[in-house]
Amino acid sequence: MVNIAVFISGGGTDLQSIIDAEKSGFINGKIQCVISSKKDAYGLTRAAKADIPAFFSRDNDEIEKLLEEYKIDLIVLAGYLAIIPDRLIKKYPDSIINIHPALIPSFCGMGYYGMHVHEAAFKKGVKVAGATVHFVSNEVDGGPIILQEACDVSKAESPYEMQQMVLEIEHRILPLAVKYYCNDQLVVKDERVIIK
Repeated sequence: MVNIAVFISGGGTDLQSIIDAEKSGFINGKIQCVISSKKDAYGLTRAAKADIPAFFSRDNDEIEKLLEEYKIDLIVLAGYLAIIPDRLIKKYPDSIINIHPALIPSFCGMGYYGMHVHEAAFKKGVKVAGATVHFVSNEVDGGPIILQEACDVSKAESPYEMQQMVLEIEHRILPLAVKYYCNDQLVVKDERVIIK
């Protein structure tokens, strides 16, 4: 069984989708700990309700110690708004996955996170939006893409409405990517992810 750490910064709805997937047996993994970059993140409450050890930390050394203590195999960034240090990326090659609320390579990179993504997409008048799960690399939102799914947002009347549509996709594809990882179905070849 794969030991999972979930990193969060906010409400934790993506975290909840993984908790639910674990409880239902959809994924062959166990969330061993949740780490938040924000002290008041509601995701910490979600973790507590699910009896998962949860921590607030912005200290990279402390975070690494927690990952070692809980024998973590996979790190899932579920709405995590801090940049992962290079040394952690080297320590967990192709073992850190992130959910991004856009179809990479659109609306990604520095400055594109959370509601900023939806505000930019709405301002451009995009008709199709979606979410991307990808491995984390040294380039922000630049790692190999695992899964993407699109939806029609042409009738969205605000960035918030667009966000709600995209969240439905996030809650489907993030647990699916975790499942593939836990089943050893993901192979990275020439910066592309092949699902076995």
